[in-house]
Parts: sequence; C-alpha cells; structure tokens
Amino acid sequence: MHRYFGIPRRALGVRGILAGLTILAVLLPFTHPTTGGDGAGRWIPPLHAPFRVTGPYRPPPHPYGSGHRGIDLPTTTGAVVVAPAAGTVTFAGAVAGRELISIRVDAHTVVSIEPVSSGLAAGDAVPAAAPLGTVGTGGHCIGAAGSVECIHLGVRVDGDYVNPLRYFLGRPRLVPW
Repeated sequence: MHRYFGIPRRALGVRGILAGLTILAVLLPFTHPTTGGDGAGRWIPPLHAPFRVTGPYRPPPHPYGSGHRGIDLPTTTGAVVVAPAAGTVTFAGAVAGRELISIRVDAHTVVSIEPVSSGLAAGDAVPAAAPLGTVGTGGHCIGAAGSVECIHLGVRVDGDYVNPLRYFLGRPRLVPW
C-alpha cells in the first residue's frame, strides 16, 4: 500500500494528494530558509539597492565559447560594493583594463566582481556585507559619458562558472512535514 505523509493513498484520494503537494510548493519558500550552493545561507546582494539583474547568466556551449559567465547588476560609478559572503580575497587588481576583486568563499567557491576599485589585497579576510570598495571604471556596461551602469558578478565552483543566482535566491528543497 502506498502512503503519502504517513496516510494511505486511498484515504487521501488524488485531489487530497495534489492539494497537499500544492500547499507544500507554495509554503516551502516561506517556511524554510534557502541556502546558497555551499549550504551556508543566502548571500547578501553586493549593492545597497534592490536586487535586480539586467544581464542574465548564459553559459557557453563549450569552455571556450562565447556566453555570459555571470550576472549584471545595475549601479552607477562610485557606488559602494559589499562582500556577498565571508571569505578571503584571492585577487584585487586590473584584468584587461577592468578593476576586479575575487573572494574565496570556501574550498570550492570563488566569487568575482568587476569593476571594483578596492584597497584590499590578496590574503585579506572579509566578513559578509563588509565594504569591498566602490564601482570603478571599465567593464562591459559603459553608459553615456563613460559612466559605469552595472557590475558583473561571476561565481566559479571548482574552476567552472555556475549561475550566481542560486547563491542569492537559494534552491528550492522539499522537506518532510
């Protein structure tokens, strides 16, 4: 005999089962905290603004193909950028004319944000929500008069780029009642 939530299937009926699963799907995001990819909790948005994505993650078809290996978040030059998660700075400097900062969050995960002008250096520990610097110059979101209109945020897990949204929005999880 099949059981759902400890109740015999015949006692619930199809409508009862569907109603229970619907309630679970609706309430789940509100009753259980979401976690980032490492299970340590949802990351903090790096800007003091509503979390909005203007450039979505688009993985390339192969490792050397074109794509968008991160997300773009709207901002302006000079805005304060904070650490989305606690970690250790692994790089702070210019890459191809863009100011970039990378933070190792755990043994597998590195988050990189550009363009960010920062006084931090490799080896510096940063707590979550700590200021990393300000939106610098360069990048691929140049607006009128050369102002920066977005930051690019990328996440690598074991060297491969992944969709950063899973760290900010969390992943849905089924939990027992």
